[in-house]
Amino acid sequence: MRKDTPMKTDETQSVRLLRVGERVRHVLSEILARGDVHDEVLASHMVSVTEVRMSPDLRHATVYVKPLLGGDEAEVLAALKKNVRYLRGEVAKRVNTKYAANLKFLLDESFDEGGKIDTLLRDPKVAQDLDEEAE
Repeated sequence: MRKDTPMKTDETQSVRLLRVGERVRHVLSEILARGDVHDEVLASHMVSVTEVRMSPDLRHATVYVKPLLGGDEAEVLAALKKNVRYLRGEVAKRVNTKYAANLKFLLDESFDEGGKIDTLLRDPKVAQDLDEEAE
């Protein structure tokens, strides 16, 4: 390595991972919103791409999705996995990276966890404790 070449730090690498992950998320969201995937299940469901996490070498992407309006999560996930080749190809065309990332689709459980926490906070006993602390 030449002396005048700047060293890459973990911070710059993580910023790059976040930037590429966001770009992949936008591309997948656009494809799913427009209905570019010719699949009956995906055409009949609204799917939100909530997060994309890239591996450090940018060869693997974990895509977190959530079907909106109470869609059948297992059915949507199966349809995404069935169409992964098409989606990977579209991402490769639109995101300029050296390799086309392998896409792994998972359900985003964070909304369910947030709902559970919200329910707990609305419990009368917890609300009473919170009111006492505020005074």
